[in-house]
Amino acid sequence: MPTQNKSFLKRLLIWRYKHISEKTFIYILSVVVGLLAGLASVTLKNITYFIEASLERGIIFSSNQLYFILPIIGLTLVYLYVKFVHKERLKHAVSSILFSLSKKKGIIDRKQILTQLVAAPLTVGFGGSVGLLGPAVASGAAISSNLGRLFHISAKTRSLLIACASAGAIASIFQSPIAAIIFAVEVFSMDLTMISMLPLLLASISGVLTSYFFLGNEVLFTFNISRAFAVKDTLFYIVLGVGTGVASIYFTKMYFGILQLFKPLKSPKYRLLVGGLAIGIMLYMIPPLYGEGFSFINNLLLGNHIQALGKTPFDAFLDNIWVVIALLFGITIFKAVAMTTTLAAGGAGGIFIPTMVMGSALGNVVAKVINNLGLGFSVSESNFTLIGMAGLIAGVLHAPLTAIFLIAEITGGYGLFVPLMITASISYLITKNTIDYTIYTRELAERGDLLTHNKDKAVLTLMQLDDLIEMNFKKVDQHMTLGEMLHESVAKSTRNIFPVVDSQEALVGIILLDDIREFMFDTTLYKSTKAITFMQKPPEIIFYGQDKMQAIMQKFQDSGAWNLPVVKDGKYLGFVSKSKLLTAYRRELINFTGN
Repeated sequence: MPTQNKSFLKRLLIWRYKHISEKTFIYILSVVVGLLAGLASVTLKNITYFIEASLERGIIFSSNQLYFILPIIGLTLVYLYVKFVHKERLKHAVSSILFSLSKKKGIIDRKQILTQLVAAPLTVGFGGSVGLLGPAVASGAAISSNLGRLFHISAKTRSLLIACASAGAIASIFQSPIAAIIFAVEVFSMDLTMISMLPLLLASISGVLTSYFFLGNEVLFTFNISRAFAVKDTLFYIVLGVGTGVASIYFTKMYFGILQLFKPLKSPKYRLLVGGLAIGIMLYMIPPLYGEGFSFINNLLLGNHIQALGKTPFDAFLDNIWVVIALLFGITIFKAVAMTTTLAAGGAGGIFIPTMVMGSALGNVVAKVINNLGLGFSVSESNFTLIGMAGLIAGVLHAPLTAIFLIAEITGGYGLFVPLMITASISYLITKNTIDYTIYTRELAERGDLLTHNKDKAVLTLMQLDDLIEMNFKKVDQHMTLGEMLHESVAKSTRNIFPVVDSQEALVGIILLDDIREFMFDTTLYKSTKAITFMQKPPEIIFYGQDKMQAIMQKFQDSGAWNLPVVKDGKYLGFVSKSKLLTAYRRELINFTGN
């Protein structure tokens, strides 16, 4: 940053500290973050729509139905951008944000802003079967993180602003401010207190206003409630809840299963080639898998299932409703496959909108089956299409409230609140009791890096081992004599514990001052007795990079020790004391809760 800019920023910061309170400044930043996140979302959508419109006008693709090769081109462009500009492997957008909140104090690399704005439109615009919501949230989060660093705000406030950015991005894309706030609470484990509520609300409103300003009153889905909820349909909504719950489990398992299949392909080029060909084949057989899928959902809501399916190899059989049902069920099955394959092949995108597409197809399938069984039952296919989306969101993301309010807001379907609650809650309960963590959180949870609504676990996750390690302990070589140890280590130390190491700096054991106290003044032992004679095994060892804070706490509790040695890559590093650990825990708890 040029000196002149640094000087201006310094004066601005001084003026802010003098004239604007911390609380007011947070409110101002939340509005700014909401606007910028909304702007990032609008930019993502417009770039993507421009690419899609340009490709649709291309004669070679539209007339010869060669669109199924487009994802390979898009993935190739993303690969080139990542290799020569981004220069590191793309990460899952929301998962990387959650990691930055738990382990990096909310610090996100500024290059994520541009990367999401380039890679996601290239992936989706060229037909990759993923969504734009995750990249929009990631871009907004990177903007808010770097804005927070620019104004020297605390890590806690920076985390709040990242949640505000996610609310602003979601509110802008879906024009659903309430669901945006709830998403931040459910997915980012934010505490919904008055301290966080108002900034989230301001950011959400800012995001919606940004969308209105650039896109007008454009709505994602065209839907009018033609048939209100009837008590006699309750059983069918329960069936839909069970179906979406099972589908959510399938979606999650398929995601991790396909990623596992791609792991042996170490080269990005091979992943791109295999993934691109697989996506192309799926698109040729099932065209609605192309891109995000909003038009597919809209056609189903309007009852145009033929138009929703597009041109397929099975067009001659579409007069048979059971063929239509089979094709729609195929979309339910293969949307998860196409989405994960796109991501595994190197594409950038999110899982939220593919979840909605899968849910809409499944809801429509359930309704069509009920209506065509010949048993005299009749349900609204558009209602089931809508509520199927809520069921999948609730199950896949473990976010039932987000699902209920999002679907209600984006369609104006508040008259369907009861069936939304029935289906979403059943789907969530089935999935939650089967799969502990979501696509966003499983990898982080396995590493112990996941923030949750459990305050104790959240505080332990936020704590950093590096901040607790003390290195002012005098080491003792295992070959030292008692005299050498007393002269070189004990006499120069203020501690009562001494790590014993070998020639490779590996920890051999520890010596306590109490163990040598009675021999310290017996000079006859100085040369004849080795220091290792007084050595004992440490009650526990903390392994740097392996033991998470919860495990470290447990080791102190089980061993009853006040100091435990830390080993990194097989070598002695330092000690952690119980007193410092508990002090750090209390300080982090106060900072986390604000009490």
